[in-house]
This record gives sequence, C-alpha cells and structure tokens, in this order.
Amino acid sequence: MNVVVRTRLSCCRPDPFACVSALTRLDTNASGSETTDQFSHAMVLRTTQVRPSRNHSKFCSSDETNSPVECSGSWSTQEVRIDGYTRFYLRVTELLSTDVWQDIQVVTQPDTKTGRRGSKLSISPLKLLAEEVHLPVHTIPHERSEFKHFKPPIPFSSPENAQDNPVNPPSEHILITASFGRILPNSLLNLFLPSRRLNVHPSLLPAYRGAAPIQHALIDGQRETGVCVIEMTERKKGIDSGAIWGCRKMEIPEGATFPTLRDSLALMGGDLLVSMLRDMLSGKDTRTPQAEDPTAPRAPLITMQDSMVDFRVMSAEQVVRRHRAISHQKPVTALLKTRRTLQLHETYVLTDLPAGVKDQLAVEGTAIFYPPHKALVVRCAGDTYLAVPMVRQQDRHILKAKEWWNGVKPELRLTDGPTGPVQFIPFDTPAS
Repeated sequence: MNVVVRTRLSCCRPDPFACVSALTRLDTNASGSETTDQFSHAMVLRTTQVRPSRNHSKFCSSDETNSPVECSGSWSTQEVRIDGYTRFYLRVTELLSTDVWQDIQVVTQPDTKTGRRGSKLSISPLKLLAEEVHLPVHTIPHERSEFKHFKPPIPFSSPENAQDNPVNPPSEHILITASFGRILPNSLLNLFLPSRRLNVHPSLLPAYRGAAPIQHALIDGQRETGVCVIEMTERKKGIDSGAIWGCRKMEIPEGATFPTLRDSLALMGGDLLVSMLRDMLSGKDTRTPQAEDPTAPRAPLITMQDSMVDFRVMSAEQVVRRHRAISHQKPVTALLKTRRTLQLHETYVLTDLPAGVKDQLAVEGTAIFYPPHKALVVRCAGDTYLAVPMVRQQDRHILKAKEWWNGVKPELRLTDGPTGPVQFIPFDTPAS
C-alpha cells in the first residue's frame, strides 16, 4: 500500500484532541529481535461519530481539488478533510507511508441512529476515511461498560499469541492511543509490553493530566502548551502518568480558541508520534520518568458547571477565555432573575466604555444594550466589561443582542420597570 496523505479527522467527546488509537505489530527477524523495517500491522480506534451528508465527498475530499480522493495506485500528497461535530487534524503523511507500516485495521464505534425517531444516522468519520482507502473496519460496543470485554482483531488477540507466550506479550506488538476517550482495560493493556504502549497527550505533562487538557489550558490563560508521547500505565498507577518518550512545546497564540489550538497541537502530535515510532524502529528511543508535581493543574472532563458564569468573581477576560475554550461544546451561560438561562455568544472584552455607560451598571452582573457595539455590555468582576453581540435565552432561538433586548420584560431588570439594566444572578442563588 503506497499512500502519502495528510488527513483531517473529525473528533469530539470527551476529549476532541485525537480520539485515535492504533495497535501495530513490528516486523521481526528469525531470531525474534526487532529490525529497523516497518510496523507490519496497525489498528486504529475512534469513538466519535458525525452525521452523513448526501455525498461522502463532504467528509473525505481533497482541499486542493474539491473532488473525491482517488484510492488506487500511488497517491500524491493531498489533504483529506472530514467535517463533523468537531474536527481533529492528524498528519499521517508519514504514518501511512511504507517506511512506518504496511497494514492498518480500523476499529471504531458502530453507526448510531440520532434525531427524531432515529431519522438520521451518525457515522464515524474514521470509518468513512477507512472505506475511502479500503481499510478493514471493526467496531467497539455501544455501551462503555461492555468495552472492557473488547478484544482487538487478529493478530493482536489471536489464540496463537496466547499459546506461544502466555506470560510475556510479543515484543513485535505495539499499542498507540491519542485521547481515545475510554479507559483501556488491563485485559487490553496486558496484550502489550509496558514499553510497547504509547499515548499522545496534548499538554506539557505532568500539567493537565486528564480528559480536557486543551480546554483547561485556555481557561487558565496559559501562554505555553505542547504535546507529549508517554507510556500508558494501568489506571491504578494514575491517568497520563507514564514515562515520557518525547515532548514538544508551543506558545499559545493571543486569542486562541479550542479549535485553532487543537488543530496546531494535533499536527504537532502527529509529527512527534511519527518521530517516536521511527526512533523505536531504529533502536534510538529513550524515555524519562514523569515528574510528580502535586501542584500541577489537572484537566478533568468539561461539565455543565464549567459553562456557568458568575459575574461576581469572573472578570470579562476570564469569561472570554472560557468562551474560547469550551463554547464549541458547551456555550458559556448566565442566569437571569427569572432563573432562565441566557447563552452568551461571540463575547469579547470592552476597554473603551464611556463613564456614562459604566454609571448605569452599578453592580457586577448588570447589563444594558450598547448601540455603538451592537452588543449587550455586562459589568464583571474587577470593574471589567464584557460585550455580548449574540445571545440565546432558554428554549428560544439565538438572537442578535438588540433583538433580544427589545423583548426584555420588566421582571428581568435590576428594578421592576420598563427601563434600566438587566440583572444576572449567580447559579447558586436560592430560589425565592
């Protein structure tokens, strides 16, 4: 298989960085020692699904030619795009070229019916890509609880392997994951030597161990991040705590959002992974035990609470950072006096607000419509001000700020009446 291709993959829950895992088998010589040849087998896993279009070329097409990718013969370097709930960009120019491995098997989530009465079909974008390049596709169970019983396809779980070596896994097998999104059971990990289980993680470990490192780095206002390739360990030894094989750093650009930072880190992670695989094949790989730092920030799964805004304690900059980090999955949300929620879209910090406007916003959490910016202006902690051009009230459609403001009712205002600022309250305010 002579394929040279750069691929954009769609990805989402719970960590949109990659959602990819690969099981590979190293070529060995007659004595059983490793050679510097190729990975002869690979298995790629993915859990994310997307809704199909009428034409698969929407999900798998050349950016340069805007036409379906040809899947036979020798390909020139192209970029295949798969659009979905979120997108993951993984550079596989080298991963699919013959100097790394020859055969890849795909394992992904089965198709799922979605929408009203199951009227739509959600399909794994990796499945679409695999079909385009004629790779075999396998599926994992729908239920997470059943995943612990999952067995990889032959040759990774063949009876011959267990009979030949019931204690030590074959040294020619390797497992690679990149934010796969599910905890791998010991029964799967034990099919591989500890030095043959690699994970690609989008943070500078030990900082931001967990499911959402990119989001939390943005929320915290970090100026630097990166990618690490680490050994996978059993869950009892700690998540993302294995020895580091390689690491690359990058500055977080001003105004970066989750999608833009994810894309940059995915490309970096793909390149780093290829480098580590080549080092392994040539016997040049090294690893360093990961430092333990109790003060290092963590990166737990993003929840609804992360989207809840409290203007008493959050500055405008903090709200904007939160918006850039998680709005792709959970829009930042404030609570109105009526205990209805209001989603805040396209937020930015206002620094040139006239004194007369500030005077109308006496306390944190009050807001008025500001015509020069065509946005709501909300007073936040630290005497800072947030602009909100688009909003969506609970059970309503998204609206421009002016359209929503024109329909504001007296009970939403700081003081009952036809005029005056709207008041937001903390989510922990007791119901009256």
